[in-house]
Amino acid sequence: MALLESGEMYLESIYVLSQKSNAVRGIDVGDYLGYSKPSVSRALGLLKEEGLVRRDDDGFIKLTEAGEIMAKRIYERHTVLTQLLLDLGVDEKTASEDACRVEHYISDTTFDAIKAHMKKTAKHE
Repeated sequence: MALLESGEMYLESIYVLSQKSNAVRGIDVGDYLGYSKPSVSRALGLLKEEGLVRRDDDGFIKLTEAGEIMAKRIYERHTVLTQLLLDLGVDEKTASEDACRVEHYISDTTFDAIKAHMKKTAKHE
């Protein structure tokens, strides 16, 4: 299933926050992204309808198996693209911001080629 960029941003944010704590709430996601509570609530509802997130018995947000697979893929794109831009000499803030934009639109083919190239050039360093 294809998500819009905003849905991917929410999944990635939930993933990143869940790596730091098992207790992720909507307010945490809103703070992380800088979004309002109503926006977060609506987005989480849509992600729940898509079967990508759920709430546990304590009300914490959890990624479903499908949600975690998608979130890991998005996060990998972000980290790999950020590193590529850093390697090219882009400053950290710009590299992260630009990677965030690109990660949602780059094809799997191009992303896989970038990963292969980075792996190949790392072996020669």
